[in-house]
Amino acid sequence: MSADSVMPAQQMAAPASAAPTTTTTVHPWAGQPQILDEDARMMASLAAARAGNSIAFESIYRALAPRLARYARGLVGQDAEDVAAEAWLQIVRDLRNFDGDWDAFRGWAARIVRNRAIDHLRSVARRPARAATIDALLDRAAPEDTASAAEESLSTAAAVDLIASLPRDQAEAVLLRAVVGLDARTAGDVLGKRAGAVRVAAHRGLRTLESRLAESNGTGANGAGEVS
Repeated sequence: MSADSVMPAQQMAAPASAAPTTTTTVHPWAGQPQILDEDARMMASLAAARAGNSIAFESIYRALAPRLARYARGLVGQDAEDVAAEAWLQIVRDLRNFDGDWDAFRGWAARIVRNRAIDHLRSVARRPARAATIDALLDRAAPEDTASAAEESLSTAAAVDLIASLPRDQAEAVLLRAVVGLDARTAGDVLGKRAGAVRVAAHRGLRTLESRLAESNGTGANGAGEVS
């Protein structure tokens, strides 16, 4: 047998095709299927929404609206629905002017909610019967919410109210990081702070929440919650 007729074992063992397994996502507004991860899918939706595609905008709204609604509740309590609605009106109006990726968009939208919340609280403060400030709302103690938040596992309106009872810097850091889902840098952009300061405030806020929940359950805190 000639040497030319001998195929190396490695070549003989190689399959005819070794294409990787992928997941195909078909956008309802796209002509061709696209292979995308979640962030890329939302970025594609964002680009299409900026171009005026209503189906793409609905996708963005479904992904982000619940988180922004909880953030608004943490800032203004029972008036959150009105504030969130005003924020979404501005988001729709200014969307064409936005330039950035999906993380930047979430931060931009959260900043709009925060600005509308501050405007709302200033308006309320001009009516003496319902006077309030953002500091008063975020620094307010709310022990009556503690047991309810413990029972509903930090995922309900009662839990957001509990977060809102933290000192202002901690409350906003926890809301943006754990509720809205922003990374520390983007949350810092919303608050005008360094990413490290946001991480510290969120960590302290989570420790305080853990202690309050432990006290309400009659147990001691065994460690601090973490937000990476």
